[in-house]
Amino acid sequence: MTHEKFEGERTLMRIHIGESDKWHGKPLHEAIVGLFRKEGFSGATVLRGVGGYGGSSVYHTDKILRMSQDLPIIVEVIESTERIDQMLPRLDEMVEGGLITLEKVRVILYRAAKK
Repeated sequence: MTHEKFEGERTLMRIHIGESDKWHGKPLHEAIVGLFRKEGFSGATVLRGVGGYGGSSVYHTDKILRMSQDLPIIVEVIESTERIDQMLPRLDEMVEGGLITLEKVRVILYRAAKK
């Protein structure tokens, strides 16, 4: 799969979910990344937090004594606003509990690795 080089104003979408969240029996973050790949997005990054809490105010941490099974996960993607907007209804179906944020970013370099 090849992606066109892009620069300039784009939209950064961050999807904040929990590690234990599922979509059709699969980890939600994997399902979201799979959706972005299928739709030809230029890339996505999954970040696993060492601690945090959400709407329930229950603090989850990676400390050995607590052994949390629901650490915070953030999926980030940078794309055009139009493409992000097209994904929002599908993400709304998938994300039962979480937070999705959008912000404008300025891309100064995007280049696929040379093989």
